Amino acid sequence: MTDSVRYGDYSPASSGTAFEPTAEPRRAGWDGDHVRDTGIAEPDEDLGIDPAELSDEDLLREMGSLHRTRMDTLRHAADTALATHLRRTAELETEYLTRYPGREVDPDRLRDAD
Repeated sequence: MTDSVRYGDYSPASSGTAFEPTAEPRRAGWDGDHVRDTGIAEPDEDLGIDPAELSDEDLLREMGSLHRTRMDTLRHAADTALATHLRRTAELETEYLTRYPGREVDPDRLRDAD
């Protein structure tokens, strides 16, 4: 288990099973950039085709591929693979939102205001 997911005696899933406490230091916080934090790659290092250069079809295909592999990567991949996955997902989703700032929102996905 990596430092970023250690919670001491607290179980975030409320499963009733606490994680084993560890003497290892916890990560103070995450600023959203595991690639930079772990020294795996420089922020300007090429992690794939620039999303701005992808066609709409290719952009959607690439995002779909990352989303299909998300859980497996989160649960089982090495920290370097997870960092790359997080960085690439952010790049592709940022490009999507840049292209479609007025994206269609499904009313069935909205919650009633309290």
